[in-house]
Amino acid sequence: MKILQVHTQYREPGGEDAVVEAEGELLAAAGHDVLLHLARNPAGAVRTGAALAMSPWNPLAARELRRLAERVRPDIAHVHNTWYALSPSVLTALSAAAVPVVMTLHNYRLLCANAQLFRDGHACEDCVGSHPWHGVRHRCYRGSLVASTPAAGTIALHHALRTWNRHVQLFLTLNDFARTRFVRGGLPADKIQVKPNFVSDPGPRPAPPSQSRTILYVGRLSAEKGVETLLDAWDAWRPSGLELVLVGDGPLRPALEQRPRPAVRLTGRMPREAVSDWMLRSRALVFPSVLYEGQPMAVLEALACGLPVLTSRVGGTVELVRGQGEQWLVPPGQRVAWTQALGHLSDTDLVDRAGVRARRLYEQRFSRRTGLRLLEEAYRLALTRRP
Repeated sequence: MKILQVHTQYREPGGEDAVVEAEGELLAAAGHDVLLHLARNPAGAVRTGAALAMSPWNPLAARELRRLAERVRPDIAHVHNTWYALSPSVLTALSAAAVPVVMTLHNYRLLCANAQLFRDGHACEDCVGSHPWHGVRHRCYRGSLVASTPAAGTIALHHALRTWNRHVQLFLTLNDFARTRFVRGGLPADKIQVKPNFVSDPGPRPAPPSQSRTILYVGRLSAEKGVETLLDAWDAWRPSGLELVLVGDGPLRPALEQRPRPAVRLTGRMPREAVSDWMLRSRALVFPSVLYEGQPMAVLEALACGLPVLTSRVGGTVELVRGQGEQWLVPPGQRVAWTQALGHLSDTDLVDRAGVRARRLYEQRFSRRTGLRLLEEAYRLALTRRP
């Protein structure tokens, strides 16, 4: 099968970029012919402003992609991120070239100006099933009225044109939680399937999780990721002999470096291989985010490593780890609840049992084999709906 991947890269490489790369490699290894059409959002105020002005409809990007599709004649196009250099106009270009489209909804960009359903420190669904102009009033995109206007305008325009309904044969969401929001937001339920991400098998652990004294956090160091709640709970717990290791970077890092805490270590950002090594040798991963996360790769990688995951009970992340047991789900942003939950990590038997369940979850739902099967099934279904 000839597959055309379509994606706008993020300025700071993130989970979506990693998924696009991993899916391309997986499909190529299985014998498919994979072509990648990448766009990059420009840097600099003037070029960024011009690109944002064209974000609702970019005829240049649409024309370029249509010419490519007519030249290479892919069997299927798999679209990931169109914001903002490509714009949803590329979907109409693929339809005009008679190419079936599968689109992965990594975030809530089709419903929400900032794509997170989050503002002012809490979850927000004002625009779901309503209209996106709430996002302009609240300045949801980069805290800017000017920048939020094209973001909301893009959503409003393509809802009015029914671009997504008419020109996408199949949508893929990462979990049932997201699927419910998109159905409520107006996408046809019969066009949405749940397809989780996948990660590679890191191999066996050198020892059970309980043999480690390291509690690991991997992710952005920012308020919405719950880092401050985690650190306050850690201070209140005051564990003996355990160390909290924070892997990542972000706006909170300077303040954390200026105020060292006992038994807390900052490592900064690390290569994926180094992170995997930490996970194979840690006791548990903590994931205190208050966001409606899509499908955090750090959580999937932890499950693959047989590493128990203590996470917030919010959004689709709940679906990832429920098989470990309810005690591994914590109310988001609540210091007392997180202090009590961290206390579970002292229980050797509990930690090791959760590690076994974590690995089982990975093998059943998030392995490369499962990922390939679900991708191929999605493509075959989309081909039956050829435009």
